[in-house]
Amino acid sequence: MTRYRGVVVFLHWLVALLVIVSLVVGKLWLAPMANAEPFKLTLLGGHMLSGILVLLLMIWRVAARWRGPDPAPANAGQPLLDFAARAAHAGLYLLIFGMSLTGIALSQSVGLPAIVFGGEGALPASFEQFQLKSVHEMLSGLLIALIVLHFAAAIWHQVVRKDDVMARMRFR
Repeated sequence: MTRYRGVVVFLHWLVALLVIVSLVVGKLWLAPMANAEPFKLTLLGGHMLSGILVLLLMIWRVAARWRGPDPAPANAGQPLLDFAARAAHAGLYLLIFGMSLTGIALSQSVGLPAIVFGGEGALPASFEQFQLKSVHEMLSGLLIALIVLHFAAAIWHQVVRKDDVMARMRFR
């Protein structure tokens, strides 16, 4: 087997899209926007729903991977690079789960579900007082770095090594 199964490919690209959109919304729109801005509630609602959807899809993805079969791990021709690839993939999974779980924990500690979806109360003046915000933000920076590395490695495989490793995640 040289390709991942269709469900794994579908979940890879759907999660990738949702994660990138969530990171863009969080970093470029939510973070700089004042909590008093009315549109922030709408963006927060979408961001929260997206995070929960990512978590559910990642659980499905892990279950689909466990059910196998998967192709053999890609080989970069160097044991250190092969180890780095496995570590980076594990890091992507851990960071995505970490982002979802810290987001849920942060929203619960602030009372966001009732504020955003129930109209009960108002956002705090700032999220800076909540330590989980710093953790969520730090994880987002690490996740962005690892996504860039993952993308660069895929391009390296395609352009430099010309080993067509990207075909493993293409739709058939």
